[in-house]
Amino acid sequence: MADRSTAAVDVADSSGGKPLTAKADQATTDEAKAEHKASNNTETARPAGKGQSASADTSPPDLHSGHKLARRYRLEECVTRLDGFSSWRAVDEMLRRAVGVHVLPADHPRARPVLAAARSAALLGDPRFVQVLDAVEDNDLVYVVHEWISDATELTTVLATGALEPHDAYQLVSQVSQAMAAAHREGLAHLRLTPNSVLRTESGQYRIRGLAVMAALRGITASQPHRTDTEAIGALLYAALTQRWPYESDAHGLAGLPKGVGLIAPDQVRAGVHRGLSELAMRALVNDGATASRQEPPCTTPGELAAAVAEMPRVRPPEPSFTATPAYQHTTYQQGAYAQPPTHGGTGARRLAPVAPPPPPPLQSRAGRVLKWAVSALIIAAIGLGSWQLADILLKEEGESSDSGQHEDDKNEQRPPKPAPKPLAIEDASEFSPLDTPLAPERVAAAIDKQPGTAWITKRYEGYANFGNLKNRLDGSGIVVDLGSPQDVAGVNVDFYAPGQTVEVLAADAGATSPSTLSDFPQKLSKLQRADSTLTATLDKPVQTRYVLIHITELPSDGTADGYRGGISEIKITG
Repeated sequence: MADRSTAAVDVADSSGGKPLTAKADQATTDEAKAEHKASNNTETARPAGKGQSASADTSPPDLHSGHKLARRYRLEECVTRLDGFSSWRAVDEMLRRAVGVHVLPADHPRARPVLAAARSAALLGDPRFVQVLDAVEDNDLVYVVHEWISDATELTTVLATGALEPHDAYQLVSQVSQAMAAAHREGLAHLRLTPNSVLRTESGQYRIRGLAVMAALRGITASQPHRTDTEAIGALLYAALTQRWPYESDAHGLAGLPKGVGLIAPDQVRAGVHRGLSELAMRALVNDGATASRQEPPCTTPGELAAAVAEMPRVRPPEPSFTATPAYQHTTYQQGAYAQPPTHGGTGARRLAPVAPPPPPPLQSRAGRVLKWAVSALIIAAIGLGSWQLADILLKEEGESSDSGQHEDDKNEQRPPKPAPKPLAIEDASEFSPLDTPLAPERVAAAIDKQPGTAWITKRYEGYANFGNLKNRLDGSGIVVDLGSPQDVAGVNVDFYAPGQTVEVLAADAGATSPSTLSDFPQKLSKLQRADSTLTATLDKPVQTRYVLIHITELPSDGTADGYRGGISEIKITG
Protein backbone atom coordinates (compact mmCIF):
# COMPACT_ATOMS: atom_id res chain seq x y z
CA MET A 1 0.00 0.00 0.00
CA ALA A 2 2.89 2.36 0.68
CA ASP A 3 4.27 1.81 -2.81
CA ARG A 4 0.93 2.35 -4.46
CA SER A 5 0.17 5.51 -2.54
CA THR A 6 3.37 7.21 -3.60
CA ALA A 7 2.82 6.58 -7.28
CA ALA A 8 -0.81 7.55 -7.69
CA VAL A 9 -0.95 10.74 -9.71
CA ASP A 10 -3.25 13.51 -8.57
CA VAL A 11 -5.00 13.91 -11.88
CA ALA A 12 -8.50 14.89 -10.69
CA ASP A 13 -9.20 17.51 -8.03
CA SER A 14 -11.52 16.70 -5.17
CA SER A 15 -10.94 19.74 -3.02
CA GLY A 16 -14.66 20.41 -3.03
CA GLY A 17 -16.58 23.55 -2.13
CA LYS A 18 -15.00 26.76 -3.31
CA PRO A 19 -12.07 26.26 -5.70
CA LEU A 20 -8.70 27.59 -4.63
CA THR A 21 -7.71 29.72 -7.63
CA ALA A 22 -7.08 27.25 -10.45
CA LYS A 23 -9.68 25.02 -12.15
CA ALA A 24 -9.27 21.72 -14.04
CA ASP A 25 -11.43 19.79 -16.46
CA GLN A 26 -13.56 16.85 -15.41
CA ALA A 27 -13.07 13.35 -16.81
CA THR A 28 -14.65 13.02 -20.22
CA THR A 29 -15.30 9.28 -20.62
CA ASP A 30 -17.44 6.84 -18.63
CA GLU A 31 -14.61 4.33 -18.61
CA ALA A 32 -12.23 6.87 -17.05
CA LYS A 33 -14.82 7.86 -14.43
CA ALA A 34 -15.51 4.26 -13.44
CA GLU A 35 -11.85 3.33 -13.13
CA HIS A 36 -11.05 6.57 -11.33
CA LYS A 37 -13.81 5.93 -8.78
CA ALA A 38 -12.60 2.38 -8.15
CA SER A 39 -9.04 3.49 -7.39
CA ASN A 40 -8.22 4.04 -3.68
CA ASN A 41 -5.31 6.31 -4.46
CA THR A 42 -6.89 8.94 -6.74
CA GLU A 43 -9.44 11.66 -6.10
CA THR A 44 -12.97 12.21 -7.37
CA ALA A 45 -12.99 14.60 -10.31
CA ARG A 46 -14.32 18.15 -10.04
CA PRO A 47 -13.56 21.49 -11.71
CA ALA A 48 -10.40 22.99 -10.23
CA GLY A 49 -9.07 25.69 -12.52
CA LYS A 50 -8.92 27.37 -15.89
CA GLY A 51 -7.35 25.42 -18.71
CA GLN A 52 -8.00 23.93 -22.09
CA SER A 53 -9.99 20.71 -22.23
CA ALA A 54 -8.61 17.62 -23.90
CA SER A 55 -10.42 16.41 -26.99
CA ALA A 56 -13.08 13.83 -26.32
CA ASP A 57 -11.73 11.83 -29.29
CA THR A 58 -8.32 11.48 -27.63
CA SER A 59 -8.09 8.25 -25.65
CA PRO A 60 -5.30 6.87 -23.46
CA PRO A 61 -2.68 4.79 -25.27
CA ASP A 62 -3.58 1.09 -25.54
CA LEU A 63 -0.91 -0.21 -23.16
CA HIS A 64 -0.80 -3.21 -20.85
CA SER A 65 1.28 -4.65 -18.01
CA GLY A 66 4.58 -5.94 -19.35
CA HIS A 67 4.80 -3.35 -22.15
CA LYS A 68 8.25 -1.76 -22.46
CA LEU A 69 9.03 1.85 -23.30
CA ALA A 70 12.37 2.55 -24.96
CA ARG A 71 13.28 -1.11 -24.27
CA ARG A 72 13.95 -0.03 -20.70
CA TYR A 73 10.85 0.91 -18.69
CA ARG A 74 8.61 -2.15 -18.09
CA LEU A 75 5.05 -1.17 -17.12
CA GLU A 76 3.82 -3.10 -14.08
CA GLU A 77 0.52 -1.63 -12.81
CA CYS A 78 -1.81 1.03 -14.14
CA VAL A 79 -2.50 3.52 -11.36
CA THR A 80 -4.62 6.05 -13.26
CA ARG A 81 -6.30 6.10 -16.67
CA LEU A 82 -8.07 9.39 -17.24
CA ASP A 83 -8.66 12.19 -19.75
CA GLY A 84 -6.51 10.80 -22.55
CA PHE A 85 -3.45 9.74 -20.53
CA SER A 86 -2.47 6.98 -18.11
CA SER A 87 -0.06 6.68 -15.18
CA TRP A 88 1.86 3.51 -14.29
CA ARG A 89 4.10 1.95 -11.72
CA ALA A 90 7.04 0.64 -13.74
CA VAL A 91 10.54 -0.82 -13.43
CA ASP A 92 13.68 0.71 -14.90
CA GLU A 93 15.38 -2.50 -16.04
CA MET A 94 18.67 -0.72 -16.76
CA LEU A 95 19.10 0.63 -13.20
CA ARG A 96 16.87 -2.02 -11.54
CA ARG A 97 14.67 0.38 -9.62
CA ALA A 98 10.98 1.25 -9.42
CA VAL A 99 9.80 4.37 -11.24
CA GLY A 100 6.52 6.10 -12.12
CA VAL A 101 5.53 6.84 -15.72
CA HIS A 102 2.90 9.17 -17.26
CA VAL A 103 2.01 8.21 -20.85
CA LEU A 104 -0.12 10.09 -23.39
CA PRO A 105 -0.43 10.12 -27.19
CA ALA A 106 1.94 12.41 -29.09
CA ASP A 107 -1.06 14.08 -30.75
CA HIS A 108 -2.72 14.85 -27.39
CA PRO A 109 -3.35 18.63 -27.11
CA ARG A 110 -1.35 18.71 -23.86
CA ALA A 111 1.60 16.58 -24.99
CA ARG A 112 3.89 19.56 -25.72
CA PRO A 113 3.08 21.45 -22.49
CA VAL A 114 3.66 18.26 -20.47
CA LEU A 115 7.10 17.73 -22.06
CA ALA A 116 8.06 21.37 -21.44
CA ALA A 117 6.86 21.26 -17.83
CA ALA A 118 8.67 17.97 -17.12
CA ARG A 119 11.97 19.23 -18.54
CA SER A 120 11.73 22.48 -16.57
CA ALA A 121 10.98 20.58 -13.33
CA ALA A 122 13.93 18.23 -13.97
CA LEU A 123 16.31 21.20 -14.10
CA LEU A 124 15.31 22.32 -10.58
CA GLY A 125 17.02 19.34 -8.91
CA ASP A 126 15.59 20.19 -5.47
CA PRO A 127 15.49 17.06 -3.21
CA ARG A 128 12.28 18.34 -1.58
CA PHE A 129 10.41 17.48 -4.80
CA VAL A 130 9.85 14.08 -6.39
CA GLN A 131 12.38 14.24 -9.22
CA VAL A 132 11.60 13.97 -12.94
CA LEU A 133 14.08 11.43 -14.36
CA ASP A 134 13.22 11.46 -18.07
CA ALA A 135 10.86 13.17 -20.55
CA VAL A 136 10.70 11.57 -24.01
CA GLU A 137 8.73 11.77 -27.25
CA ASP A 138 9.01 8.34 -28.92
CA ASN A 139 7.11 7.82 -32.17
CA ASP A 140 3.42 8.19 -31.31
CA LEU A 141 3.87 8.37 -27.51
CA VAL A 142 5.00 11.00 -25.03
CA TYR A 143 6.02 9.77 -21.57
CA VAL A 144 7.45 11.29 -18.39
CA VAL A 145 9.43 9.15 -15.91
CA HIS A 146 9.69 10.17 -12.26
CA GLU A 147 10.92 8.82 -8.92
CA TRP A 148 8.99 6.15 -7.03
CA ILE A 149 9.40 6.65 -3.27
CA SER A 150 8.59 3.40 -1.52
CA ASP A 151 9.00 4.58 2.09
CA ALA A 152 6.60 7.56 1.83
CA THR A 153 2.89 7.94 2.63
CA GLU A 154 0.41 10.38 1.13
CA LEU A 155 -0.80 13.13 3.44
CA THR A 156 -4.34 11.92 2.62
CA THR A 157 -3.56 8.58 4.27
CA VAL A 158 -1.87 10.26 7.25
CA LEU A 159 -4.88 12.53 7.89
CA ALA A 160 -7.28 9.59 7.66
CA THR A 161 -6.03 8.50 11.11
CA GLY A 162 -6.46 11.93 12.72
CA ALA A 163 -5.18 15.51 12.81
CA LEU A 164 -1.43 16.12 13.09
CA GLU A 165 0.33 17.09 16.29
CA PRO A 166 1.33 20.80 16.40
CA HIS A 167 5.01 19.96 15.79
CA ASP A 168 4.17 17.80 12.73
CA ALA A 169 1.87 20.52 11.34
CA TYR A 170 4.62 23.10 11.90
CA GLN A 171 7.11 20.93 10.00
CA LEU A 172 4.58 20.45 7.17
CA VAL A 173 3.93 24.17 6.54
CA SER A 174 7.60 25.07 7.06
CA GLN A 175 9.02 22.50 4.64
CA VAL A 176 6.33 22.85 1.96
CA SER A 177 6.37 26.68 1.96
CA GLN A 178 10.18 26.81 1.74
CA ALA A 179 10.21 24.24 -1.08
CA MET A 180 7.57 26.11 -3.07
CA ALA A 181 9.37 29.43 -2.49
CA ALA A 182 12.49 27.88 -4.04
CA ALA A 183 10.45 26.57 -7.01
CA HIS A 184 8.83 29.98 -7.63
CA ARG A 185 12.27 31.62 -7.65
CA GLU A 186 13.07 29.34 -10.60
CA GLY A 187 9.82 30.28 -12.36
CA LEU A 188 8.00 27.00 -11.57
CA ALA A 189 4.53 26.68 -9.99
CA HIS A 190 2.56 23.63 -8.88
CA LEU A 191 -1.10 24.77 -9.11
CA ARG A 192 -2.29 21.34 -7.87
CA LEU A 193 -1.08 21.16 -4.25
CA THR A 194 -3.46 18.80 -2.44
CA PRO A 195 -3.02 16.17 0.31
CA ASN A 196 -2.51 13.64 -2.50
CA SER A 197 0.52 15.48 -3.86
CA VAL A 198 2.37 15.77 -0.52
CA LEU A 199 4.26 12.72 0.78
CA ARG A 200 5.71 12.11 4.24
CA THR A 201 8.74 9.84 4.49
CA GLU A 202 9.54 7.56 7.41
CA SER A 203 12.11 10.12 8.65
CA GLY A 204 9.41 12.83 8.92
CA GLN A 205 10.46 14.79 5.82
CA TYR A 206 7.80 16.06 3.40
CA ARG A 207 8.24 15.77 -0.38
CA ILE A 208 6.08 17.27 -3.13
CA ARG A 209 5.29 15.44 -6.34
CA GLY A 210 3.96 16.66 -9.66
CA LEU A 211 5.64 20.11 -9.73
CA ALA A 212 4.43 21.79 -12.98
CA VAL A 213 3.75 18.35 -14.57
CA MET A 214 0.51 17.70 -12.70
CA ALA A 215 -0.98 21.02 -13.84
CA ALA A 216 0.21 20.46 -17.42
CA LEU A 217 -1.45 17.02 -17.53
CA ARG A 218 -4.77 18.65 -16.61
CA GLY A 219 -4.30 21.81 -18.65
CA ILE A 220 -4.38 24.07 -15.59
CA THR A 221 -3.25 27.69 -15.78
CA ALA A 222 -3.51 30.52 -13.27
CA SER A 223 -3.16 34.27 -13.54
CA GLN A 224 -1.64 34.43 -10.04
CA PRO A 225 0.38 31.22 -9.54
CA HIS A 226 2.06 32.52 -6.37
CA ARG A 227 -1.32 33.16 -4.75
CA THR A 228 -2.73 29.82 -5.97
CA ASP A 229 0.08 27.79 -4.40
CA THR A 230 -0.01 29.86 -1.19
CA GLU A 231 -3.74 29.24 -0.75
CA ALA A 232 -3.15 25.52 -1.36
CA ILE A 233 -0.49 25.41 1.39
CA GLY A 234 -2.96 27.17 3.71
CA ALA A 235 -5.57 24.50 2.92
CA LEU A 236 -3.03 21.75 3.69
CA LEU A 237 -2.21 23.34 7.06
CA TYR A 238 -5.92 23.82 7.83
CA ALA A 239 -6.60 20.13 7.10
CA ALA A 240 -3.58 19.03 9.15
CA LEU A 241 -4.78 21.00 12.20
CA THR A 242 -8.49 20.12 12.05
CA GLN A 243 -8.85 16.97 9.89
CA ARG A 244 -11.43 19.03 7.95
CA TRP A 245 -11.29 20.50 4.43
CA PRO A 246 -11.60 24.32 4.61
CA TYR A 247 -14.53 24.47 2.14
CA GLU A 248 -18.13 23.31 2.29
CA SER A 249 -17.73 20.22 0.10
CA ASP A 250 -16.06 17.03 1.30
CA ALA A 251 -12.75 16.24 -0.41
CA HIS A 252 -9.66 14.05 -0.12
CA GLY A 253 -11.41 11.82 2.41
CA LEU A 254 -12.03 14.81 4.71
CA ALA A 255 -15.35 16.32 5.75
CA GLY A 256 -15.96 19.91 4.67
CA LEU A 257 -17.03 22.80 6.89
CA PRO A 258 -20.71 23.23 7.83
CA LYS A 259 -22.65 24.94 5.07
CA GLY A 260 -23.43 28.62 5.48
CA VAL A 261 -20.86 29.42 8.20
CA GLY A 262 -18.07 30.49 5.86
CA LEU A 263 -14.36 30.09 6.56
CA ILE A 264 -13.76 29.87 10.32
CA ALA A 265 -10.41 29.66 12.09
CA PRO A 266 -9.05 26.15 12.84
CA ASP A 267 -8.96 26.79 16.59
CA GLN A 268 -12.75 27.37 16.42
CA VAL A 269 -13.27 24.05 14.60
CA ARG A 270 -11.27 21.79 16.88
CA ALA A 271 -10.18 22.17 20.50
CA GLY A 272 -6.49 22.25 21.32
CA VAL A 273 -5.31 23.67 17.98
CA HIS A 274 -2.10 25.70 18.18
CA ARG A 275 -3.12 29.39 18.06
CA GLY A 276 -0.14 30.58 16.00
CA LEU A 277 -0.57 27.85 13.36
CA SER A 278 -4.32 28.57 13.23
CA GLU A 279 -3.68 32.23 12.40
CA LEU A 280 -1.03 31.25 9.87
CA ALA A 281 -3.52 29.05 8.00
CA MET A 282 -6.04 31.91 7.86
CA ARG A 283 -3.41 34.31 6.51
CA ALA A 284 -2.64 31.94 3.65
CA LEU A 285 -6.25 31.12 2.63
CA VAL A 286 -8.57 33.32 0.54
CA ASN A 287 -9.91 35.50 3.34
CA ASP A 288 -8.48 38.99 2.73
CA GLY A 289 -5.93 38.36 5.46
CA ALA A 290 -8.50 37.96 8.26
CA THR A 291 -7.07 36.44 11.45
CA ALA A 292 -8.29 36.02 14.98
CA SER A 293 -6.94 39.47 15.84
CA ARG A 294 -7.28 40.99 12.33
CA GLN A 295 -3.85 42.54 12.77
CA GLU A 296 -1.61 40.39 10.58
CA PRO A 297 -1.37 40.97 6.79
CA PRO A 298 -2.20 38.12 4.39
CA CYS A 299 0.52 35.89 2.92
CA THR A 300 0.30 36.08 -0.87
CA THR A 301 3.43 34.13 -1.86
CA PRO A 302 5.13 30.98 -0.51
CA GLY A 303 8.16 33.15 0.35
CA GLU A 304 6.04 35.41 2.56
CA LEU A 305 4.48 32.35 4.18
CA ALA A 306 7.93 30.82 4.84
CA ALA A 307 9.06 34.10 6.43
CA ALA A 308 5.95 34.17 8.63
CA VAL A 309 6.69 30.60 9.77
CA ALA A 310 10.27 31.58 10.60
CA GLU A 311 9.07 34.49 12.75
CA MET A 312 6.91 32.17 14.88
CA PRO A 313 8.33 30.64 18.06
CA ARG A 314 9.56 27.17 17.17
CA VAL A 315 6.99 24.47 17.98
CA ARG A 316 8.81 21.77 19.89
CA PRO A 317 8.03 18.05 19.54
CA PRO A 318 6.00 16.42 22.33
CA GLU A 319 7.86 14.92 25.25
CA PRO A 320 8.37 11.14 24.90
CA SER A 321 6.06 9.07 27.06
CA PHE A 322 7.41 6.24 29.16
CA THR A 323 5.45 3.13 30.14
CA ALA A 324 5.59 2.30 33.84
CA THR A 325 7.43 -0.91 34.68
CA PRO A 326 4.94 -3.59 35.82
CA ALA A 327 5.10 -4.68 39.42
CA TYR A 328 7.49 -7.54 40.11
CA GLN A 329 5.70 -10.89 40.26
CA HIS A 330 7.02 -13.54 42.61
CA THR A 331 7.77 -16.89 41.09
CA THR A 332 6.10 -20.04 42.33
CA TYR A 333 9.37 -20.98 43.96
CA GLN A 334 9.49 -17.72 45.96
CA GLN A 335 5.85 -18.19 46.97
CA GLY A 336 6.64 -21.59 48.47
CA ALA A 337 4.70 -23.58 45.87
CA TYR A 338 7.75 -25.05 44.15
CA ALA A 339 8.21 -28.85 44.31
CA GLN A 340 5.31 -29.47 46.69
CA PRO A 341 4.71 -33.16 47.41
CA PRO A 342 1.81 -34.62 45.45
CA THR A 343 -1.57 -34.90 47.10
CA HIS A 344 -3.15 -38.24 47.94
CA GLY A 345 -6.66 -39.29 48.69
CA GLY A 346 -9.97 -38.43 47.17
CA THR A 347 -10.40 -35.07 48.86
CA GLY A 348 -7.56 -33.49 46.89
CA ALA A 349 -6.19 -31.74 50.03
CA ARG A 350 -2.52 -30.86 49.93
CA ARG A 351 -0.41 -32.45 52.66
CA LEU A 352 2.00 -30.02 54.26
CA ALA A 353 5.35 -31.12 55.59
CA PRO A 354 5.72 -30.80 59.37
CA VAL A 355 7.26 -27.50 60.38
CA ALA A 356 10.53 -27.82 62.33
CA PRO A 357 10.69 -25.87 65.61
CA PRO A 358 12.71 -22.61 65.40
CA PRO A 359 16.25 -22.72 66.78
CA PRO A 360 16.82 -21.10 70.16
CA PRO A 361 18.03 -17.46 70.16
CA PRO A 362 21.85 -17.24 70.27
CA LEU A 363 23.85 -15.93 73.24
CA GLN A 364 21.08 -16.39 75.77
CA SER A 365 23.37 -17.95 78.38
CA ARG A 366 25.23 -15.99 81.09
CA ALA A 367 28.55 -16.19 79.23
CA GLY A 368 26.85 -14.94 76.08
CA ARG A 369 25.42 -11.90 77.85
CA VAL A 370 28.87 -10.98 79.26
CA LEU A 371 30.37 -11.29 75.80
CA LYS A 372 27.71 -8.97 74.37
CA TRP A 373 28.40 -6.29 76.98
CA ALA A 374 32.14 -6.46 76.34
CA VAL A 375 31.75 -6.11 72.59
CA SER A 376 29.31 -3.21 73.06
CA ALA A 377 31.79 -1.35 75.27
CA LEU A 378 34.57 -1.76 72.74
CA ILE A 379 32.34 -0.48 69.93
CA ILE A 380 31.30 2.59 71.96
CA ALA A 381 34.95 3.40 72.74
CA ALA A 382 35.96 3.06 69.10
CA ILE A 383 33.10 5.31 67.98
CA GLY A 384 34.08 7.98 70.49
CA LEU A 385 37.74 7.94 69.46
CA GLY A 386 36.86 8.07 65.78
CA SER A 387 34.45 10.96 66.32
CA TRP A 388 37.09 12.99 68.13
CA GLN A 389 39.65 12.46 65.35
CA LEU A 390 37.07 13.28 62.65
CA ALA A 391 36.06 16.49 64.40
CA ASP A 392 39.70 17.59 64.62
CA ILE A 393 40.24 16.96 60.88
CA LEU A 394 37.07 18.84 59.92
CA LEU A 395 38.03 21.86 62.01
CA LYS A 396 41.42 22.05 60.30
CA GLU A 397 39.89 21.73 56.81
CA GLU A 398 37.29 24.39 57.61
CA GLY A 399 40.01 26.85 58.56
CA GLU A 400 41.95 26.14 55.37
CA SER A 401 38.86 26.36 53.14
CA SER A 402 37.81 29.67 54.68
CA ASP A 403 41.25 31.12 53.86
CA SER A 404 41.18 29.78 50.26
CA GLY A 405 37.56 30.89 49.85
CA GLN A 406 38.52 34.41 50.87
CA HIS A 407 41.29 34.43 48.25
CA GLU A 408 38.90 33.08 45.59
CA ASP A 409 36.30 35.75 46.43
CA ASP A 410 38.97 38.43 46.06
CA LYS A 411 39.87 37.03 42.61
CA ASN A 412 36.21 36.94 41.53
CA GLU A 413 35.73 40.55 42.59
CA GLN A 414 38.71 41.60 40.49
CA ARG A 415 37.61 39.55 37.41
CA PRO A 416 35.04 41.38 35.20
CA PRO A 417 31.91 39.42 34.17
CA LYS A 418 32.03 37.74 30.74
CA PRO A 419 29.88 39.73 28.27
CA ALA A 420 26.97 37.97 26.52
CA PRO A 421 27.50 37.28 22.78
CA LYS A 422 25.84 39.76 20.42
CA PRO A 423 25.16 39.63 16.66
CA LEU A 424 27.82 41.22 14.49
CA ALA A 425 26.84 43.26 11.45
CA ILE A 426 27.83 41.70 8.12
CA GLU A 427 29.00 44.36 5.66
CA ASP A 428 29.40 42.18 2.56
CA ALA A 429 29.72 38.61 1.31
CA SER A 430 31.33 36.99 -1.72
CA GLU A 431 31.51 33.56 -3.30
CA PHE A 432 34.56 31.40 -2.51
CA SER A 433 35.24 30.02 -5.97
CA PRO A 434 37.75 30.26 -8.84
CA LEU A 435 37.27 33.66 -10.46
CA ASP A 436 37.10 32.21 -13.95
CA THR A 437 34.28 29.76 -13.18
CA PRO A 438 31.93 31.17 -10.50
CA LEU A 439 28.87 29.20 -9.36
CA ALA A 440 26.14 31.74 -8.56
CA PRO A 441 27.69 35.06 -7.42
CA GLU A 442 24.44 36.91 -8.06
CA ARG A 443 22.76 34.88 -5.28
CA VAL A 444 25.36 35.41 -2.54
CA ALA A 445 23.34 38.27 -1.00
CA ALA A 446 20.50 35.78 -0.32
CA ALA A 447 22.66 34.14 2.36
CA ILE A 448 22.90 37.33 4.49
CA ASP A 449 19.51 38.96 3.84
CA LYS A 450 17.91 37.52 7.02
CA GLN A 451 15.23 35.83 4.86
CA PRO A 452 15.09 32.02 5.43
CA GLY A 453 13.17 31.53 2.20
CA THR A 454 16.10 32.72 0.04
CA ALA A 455 19.41 30.93 -0.52
CA TRP A 456 22.68 30.80 -2.44
CA ILE A 457 22.49 27.53 -4.37
CA THR A 458 25.27 25.69 -6.21
CA LYS A 459 25.00 24.21 -9.65
CA ARG A 460 24.06 20.54 -10.07
CA TYR A 461 27.01 18.14 -10.33
CA GLU A 462 26.89 14.53 -11.47
CA GLY A 463 28.85 11.47 -10.38
CA TYR A 464 30.79 12.88 -7.45
CA ALA A 465 29.76 14.72 -4.27
CA ASN A 466 32.97 16.82 -4.28
CA PHE A 467 31.65 19.22 -6.93
CA GLY A 468 31.86 16.66 -9.72
CA ASN A 469 35.54 15.89 -8.90
CA LEU A 470 36.54 18.76 -11.22
CA LYS A 471 40.08 20.15 -11.02
CA ASN A 472 38.94 23.74 -10.57
CA ARG A 473 36.73 22.63 -7.65
CA LEU A 474 39.36 20.79 -5.60
CA ASP A 475 39.07 23.38 -2.82
CA GLY A 476 35.26 23.17 -2.83
CA SER A 477 33.26 26.37 -2.56
CA GLY A 478 31.29 28.44 -0.07
CA ILE A 479 30.78 32.03 1.03
CA VAL A 480 33.28 34.53 2.50
CA VAL A 481 31.66 36.93 4.98
CA ASP A 482 33.18 40.42 5.39
CA LEU A 483 32.59 42.06 8.80
CA GLY A 484 33.97 45.42 7.60
CA SER A 485 36.81 45.50 10.14
CA PRO A 486 38.54 43.04 12.49
CA GLN A 487 36.06 41.85 15.13
CA ASP A 488 36.14 39.39 18.04
CA VAL A 489 34.15 36.44 16.66
CA ALA A 490 32.68 34.18 19.36
CA GLY A 491 30.22 32.06 17.34
CA VAL A 492 28.84 31.23 13.90
CA ASN A 493 25.37 29.92 12.96
CA VAL A 494 24.65 28.68 9.41
CA ASP A 495 21.33 27.49 7.89
CA PHE A 496 21.80 25.29 4.82
CA TYR A 497 19.73 24.94 1.65
CA ALA A 498 19.74 21.14 2.07
CA PRO A 499 21.00 18.80 4.84
CA GLY A 500 24.00 16.51 4.41
CA GLN A 501 26.71 18.95 3.25
CA THR A 502 30.31 18.44 4.44
CA VAL A 503 31.39 21.81 5.77
CA GLU A 504 33.80 23.68 8.06
CA VAL A 505 34.11 27.28 9.26
CA LEU A 506 37.47 29.04 8.81
CA ALA A 507 38.74 32.55 9.57
CA ALA A 508 41.43 34.74 8.05
CA ASP A 509 44.11 36.47 10.11
CA ALA A 510 43.15 39.80 11.67
CA GLY A 511 45.36 41.74 9.26
CA ALA A 512 44.29 39.90 6.10
CA THR A 513 42.98 41.90 3.13
CA SER A 514 40.94 40.38 0.25
CA PRO A 515 41.62 36.67 1.05
CA SER A 516 40.84 34.46 -1.96
CA THR A 517 42.57 31.10 -1.47
CA LEU A 518 42.11 28.39 1.14
CA SER A 519 45.55 29.11 2.64
CA ASP A 520 44.36 32.64 3.45
CA PHE A 521 42.05 31.17 6.15
CA PRO A 522 44.40 29.43 8.66
CA GLN A 523 42.14 29.66 11.74
CA LYS A 524 39.62 26.84 12.32
CA LEU A 525 36.35 27.89 13.99
CA SER A 526 34.75 24.43 13.56
CA LYS A 527 35.89 20.97 12.51
CA LEU A 528 35.15 19.51 9.08
CA GLN A 529 31.87 17.59 9.50
CA ARG A 530 28.73 16.43 7.71
CA ALA A 531 26.15 18.98 8.84
CA ASP A 532 22.40 18.68 9.21
CA SER A 533 20.11 21.56 8.22
CA THR A 534 22.06 23.91 10.52
CA LEU A 535 25.61 24.29 11.87
CA THR A 536 26.42 26.10 15.11
CA ALA A 537 30.01 26.79 16.19
CA THR A 538 30.62 28.35 19.64
CA LEU A 539 34.19 29.29 20.54
CA ASP A 540 35.67 29.06 24.04
CA LYS A 541 37.89 32.04 23.24
CA PRO A 542 36.93 34.70 20.66
CA VAL A 543 38.99 34.89 17.47
CA GLN A 544 39.81 38.30 15.98
CA THR A 545 39.21 38.38 12.26
CA ARG A 546 37.47 40.36 9.53
CA TYR A 547 36.78 37.54 7.07
CA VAL A 548 34.93 34.26 7.88
CA LEU A 549 34.69 31.44 5.31
CA ILE A 550 31.81 28.91 5.30
CA HIS A 551 33.75 26.23 3.39
CA ILE A 552 31.79 23.41 1.66
CA THR A 553 33.80 20.42 0.44
CA GLU A 554 31.05 17.91 -0.47
CA LEU A 555 27.43 18.32 -1.59
CA PRO A 556 24.36 16.21 -0.67
CA SER A 557 22.34 14.19 -3.15
CA ASP A 558 19.65 16.15 -4.96
CA GLY A 559 17.35 13.11 -4.89
CA THR A 560 18.37 11.68 -8.26
CA ALA A 561 20.58 8.67 -8.90
CA ASP A 562 23.84 10.57 -9.43
CA GLY A 563 23.13 14.27 -8.89
CA TYR A 564 24.52 16.51 -6.13
CA ARG A 565 23.58 20.06 -5.15
CA GLY A 566 23.81 22.25 -2.05
CA GLY A 567 23.80 25.83 -0.81
CA ILE A 568 23.49 28.22 2.13
CA SER A 569 20.27 29.94 3.28
CA GLU A 570 21.43 32.20 6.12
CA ILE A 571 24.67 33.13 7.96
CA LYS A 572 24.83 34.77 11.41
CA ILE A 573 28.03 35.85 13.25
CA THR A 574 28.18 36.65 16.97
CA GLY A 575 30.92 38.31 18.97
